Amino acid sequence: MPDQALIKIVCNKLTLPERSISKTVELLEEGATIPFIARYRKEATGSLDEVQIQAIQNQWNQIIELIKRKEYVLKTIDEQGQLTDALRKSIQDTWDINILEDIYLPFKKKRKTRAVKARDLGLEPLANMIWEQRINDLTKEARAFITEGASNVEAVLQGARDILAERINEDSYTRNKVRKAFLQHATFSSKVIKAKKLAAEKFTDYFDFNEKAHKAPAHRVLALFRGEQEGFLRVKLSVDGEAMCQSLEKNIIKYEASSSCKKTLRETIKDAYARLLAPSIETEIRKYYKEKADQEAISVFAENLKQLLLSPPLGNKKIMGIDPGFRTGCKVVCLDAQGNLIFNDAIYPHPPQNKLDEALHQVKYWIDKFQIEAIAIGNGTAGKETYALLNNASFAKDVTLFLVNESGASIYSASEIARNEFPNHDITVRGAVSIGRRLMDPLSELVKIDPKSIGVGQYQHDVNQVKLKDDLQRVVENCVNKVGVNLNTASEYLLTFVSGLGPALAKNIVAFRKENGSFEKIQTLKKVPRMGAKAYEQSAGFLRIRDAKNPLDNTAVHPERYPLVKQMAKDLSTSIDQLIADPSLSKKLQLQKYISHDVGLPTIKDILSELEKPGLDIRGAAKAFEFSAGINSIEDVKTGMYIKGIINNITKFGAFVDLGIKESGLIHISQMADKFVKDPLDVVKLNQEVQARVIEVDVSRKRISLSLKSNSN
Repeated sequence: MPDQALIKIVCNKLTLPERSISKTVELLEEGATIPFIARYRKEATGSLDEVQIQAIQNQWNQIIELIKRKEYVLKTIDEQGQLTDALRKSIQDTWDINILEDIYLPFKKKRKTRAVKARDLGLEPLANMIWEQRINDLTKEARAFITEGASNVEAVLQGARDILAERINEDSYTRNKVRKAFLQHATFSSKVIKAKKLAAEKFTDYFDFNEKAHKAPAHRVLALFRGEQEGFLRVKLSVDGEAMCQSLEKNIIKYEASSSCKKTLRETIKDAYARLLAPSIETEIRKYYKEKADQEAISVFAENLKQLLLSPPLGNKKIMGIDPGFRTGCKVVCLDAQGNLIFNDAIYPHPPQNKLDEALHQVKYWIDKFQIEAIAIGNGTAGKETYALLNNASFAKDVTLFLVNESGASIYSASEIARNEFPNHDITVRGAVSIGRRLMDPLSELVKIDPKSIGVGQYQHDVNQVKLKDDLQRVVENCVNKVGVNLNTASEYLLTFVSGLGPALAKNIVAFRKENGSFEKIQTLKKVPRMGAKAYEQSAGFLRIRDAKNPLDNTAVHPERYPLVKQMAKDLSTSIDQLIADPSLSKKLQLQKYISHDVGLPTIKDILSELEKPGLDIRGAAKAFEFSAGINSIEDVKTGMYIKGIINNITKFGAFVDLGIKESGLIHISQMADKFVKDPLDVVKLNQEVQARVIEVDVSRKRISLSLKSNSN
């Protein structure tokens, strides 16, 4: 059982029931995966979803790391012989990493600071007298401390001020006061570096910029930091320094202090703030806003990726994949219904070759020879032109055309995964295969590509790369497990994302499948080398066997619940097959009868829901889409016209729309609906088809502004 005192801390940070948090942490520490917990342990967690479970895991990990840091701090201070009972208690009682670091700051090993040098000159007693504010004649007292290293009164007083400035900087109360002021009142400001003004055109909005930090949206914070990183902007995060110093004076300077002490302490406070406190807290709060902006950008990226991965598949169809091009021609591949490459060639219908008739003749021949049912055309260079040519052609059989988002196809085609899949083909063939397979099953193909290369995020190179990778990896895992994986056809790479598996077991499954043939029942998975009981428990519910002897093997019902379903069928005097074939039978069941210590209504309802639609793909089915005719470049787009497109990227400030040309249009959040929109995701989805009104075209800047309002102005 996890420490309940720590569970209460997590509970205070998250608005979730304490019991749910405790059971979730217990399951996580036992090695359960987030998809498994969310799907198959609802009774334990109170039906928490993946997002809530992830939040619990994140908070728990942060607490464990904080505990480790506390242990290090306590050990370090104790070794210095300065660990008092009061200090130990203050460290043990804090659960804020910033407060902990404030407490530890005076005990950290220091480089040779001005204060350290002043102490070495024996000036700390004078600094203490000034701090106690009991000196009337500072000059007289200072003369007693003159040495070779501090040879006059001013040098002595400066040394004392340096000691006090460091003391003020290291005071945890003072630091927290400045920290709160920065969090509540700080302003981001930026100026362009004049010598680079011409090259900094993309940062024009930030040449002379001011905004309250707590109101600045994530995309502006990241843009500011990018401009600074690239050397075009000077960025400052600050509060009113004079007001801050006056506030600090109230806590430090006593009313009865002598005028000389007051004057010295005022100078010291200003120095401490300008030289030590402000830069330190600015760095800390900049990091806070950067991390906050990172998280928001990553969250948007993750939601876009999730929607893209869950795009509807066309399914097991015989597909022709085309990677279009002008000068180099269009690479064509033909795939069987399982996505295997059976043929590849190239056609040259566009300039400069202009072999249109020959190209159409070849395509028609291949459609007939390989019984092609659909054509997937990459939406990059020459994509719309190739689509138009084939759309106007007549074929002997019905063939549906699809423009497929090819972002990242070139990344895949040059990857080790692609080389292993197609060692005897070049990158152009691999790219065309990827386009064809994306139409067949987007999820299975897109998991092979680094999510950052799929083109559904903003500022992905500016955010924390480790966190971005981890969060996107979790999205991929959740999507794979939400959809389920065909145990007999899944690639080794796809299997690695299944709950409880990973690279080693995925490789063993594929090897076992090659040696022993297709899996006929899910229990055979236990015979796979290194497939332990825990891995089987975590993975079995997310794997599917089409046309299995046991129909439950093609459902999301976990094998641990097969006996329960068998009992349901027995109580109805029927078979499992019949229970699946006739959903009305389940209505006769008395659900309370099946509730036990570890099975509650959530699981029972999930089972019955699954029996109603065994093997049904939650993603739906792919649909063809046609862009507006006559729009071949930005020059064809005119203000006032209505234009068809597909949402291909969503940010916090709006959505980008693929219009079938090189430039995407932007629907700003203010143009998304006739009512106020807080979040674009409340209105639009990735891959959603829209018909928008053009409200502005800037050809020189290659920008197209669109609106979904009923009356755009």
